[in-house]
Amino acid sequence: MSYMGLDIGTTGSKAVVFNEDGQELALAYHEYEIISTKQGWAEIDSNQVCQSCFKVIKEAASQVKNDPVRGIGISSQGEAFTPVDSEGNILSNAMVSSDTRAASISDTWSEEFGKERLYKMTGHTPHPMFTLFKLLWLKENQPKIWSKTSKFLCFEDLIHLKLGLEPAIAWPLAGRTMMFNIKTHTWEHEILDKIGLDKEKLARPLASGSIVGQIPDKKAVELGLSKGVIVVTGGHDQACGALGAGVTREGTAMYATGTVECITPVFSSPVMSKDLYKNNFCTYNYTIEGMYTTVAFSLTGGNILKWFRDEWADKEVKKARQKGIDVYELILEQIGTRPGSLLVLPYWTPSGTPYFDIETPGVIYGLRLSTKKADVLRALLEGIAFEMKLNINILEASGININELRAIGGGAKSRIWTQLKANILNKPIAIVKVTEAGCLGAAMLAYTANEKVNIEELAANWVKVTSVIDPDHSYTGYYQDQFLKYKNLYSALKKMK
Repeated sequence: MSYMGLDIGTTGSKAVVFNEDGQELALAYHEYEIISTKQGWAEIDSNQVCQSCFKVIKEAASQVKNDPVRGIGISSQGEAFTPVDSEGNILSNAMVSSDTRAASISDTWSEEFGKERLYKMTGHTPHPMFTLFKLLWLKENQPKIWSKTSKFLCFEDLIHLKLGLEPAIAWPLAGRTMMFNIKTHTWEHEILDKIGLDKEKLARPLASGSIVGQIPDKKAVELGLSKGVIVVTGGHDQACGALGAGVTREGTAMYATGTVECITPVFSSPVMSKDLYKNNFCTYNYTIEGMYTTVAFSLTGGNILKWFRDEWADKEVKKARQKGIDVYELILEQIGTRPGSLLVLPYWTPSGTPYFDIETPGVIYGLRLSTKKADVLRALLEGIAFEMKLNINILEASGININELRAIGGGAKSRIWTQLKANILNKPIAIVKVTEAGCLGAAMLAYTANEKVNIEELAANWVKVTSVIDPDHSYTGYYQDQFLKYKNLYSALKKMK
């Protein structure tokens, strides 16, 4: 038997199948576009996302007919929700994390409710990315959709519905809605009462690794699956990715480079200090029951490399097509090993932690006529790494120590990029064999649900570290000086609003 992890991202969905030893057997991926019709709006077509998910499930399943899929776990982007009617029809697009249209609602509503009260319940500080405020925007601006909606579903639970199952939402994903009590593991009635939402319009919350149900035979046949395939709760993609990177103990953290760049550590009890509250660090349930996590993230993240590709790298794109190789491999070859003199504040989108700044724009500082394209590229990547260093420093000052980083995502495939990160963070970064860790984590949860084995033991067996990239200490002093300038750059630009 084999196990599938389905990862529903912001720009694409992916299905990966693993055998009982954790070896990758098949992979399928399909992209979709972010729709932005107004400033601050960012949506995806939920119908298209569902079609994409079913396409990759079917494609991956077709590659493992000799080792059929027994269970599917789902890793999902956070916050985005889809309203559906009583017949299961999708009523509108989903607003993704970088959508900021609910900014004014976030500020006023949370002040009225009480920000600290909200934090103590949900483990999160207010931001327009969260489902709570997007729902309020929908209620205020699209009342017909609000009144017609039978269920408001995040993508994990939406796929459950489309598979013919009663929707369930894993605790780590429910936490990202900012309507879920992370200690009682229930929808928080005080918040729901305040916004006028019945909990019956939300999916049932379950711990990660819980069996949601068995795919109906007719749907299984449509997807090229065997009869009797179980679906298991996974949760928020960052928490699933951390599990797939083998993060099962305190002191370790996942370092993911994708659309969003994110560091995810784990700890054994909720950490809700004044410093974490002030710096917008959440605390919510992890994919291992009884453990908690937080996320330090840049919403710009890997988007900045995609932006460079689209706007600056026509030659590399053409050359990559001719040679049949990854364009990012060609692009990253240009950055070299020596630090650059430019500084980048990487706010091509709202900032993420620690500032939750939706107004201060990104900037490239220090340009001269002698500046080369490769200099800009390196500075873009250094800017993201400085932002993550800022986040790590705050976490460690609050008692969440990180001794080992485990790299996943597309960026982990580049040794030169990972070396740059290790140098700036001044920490070793381990590379795991399976970089599609979100899918691996979700598949691990499906395996443990079916086989009734310990998740920590399974992670130790399935997750393999292939190499460790140590920081080059000859650059430590220089990067420390640059980091101080980086923090000052933000302060200066903030005053220009």
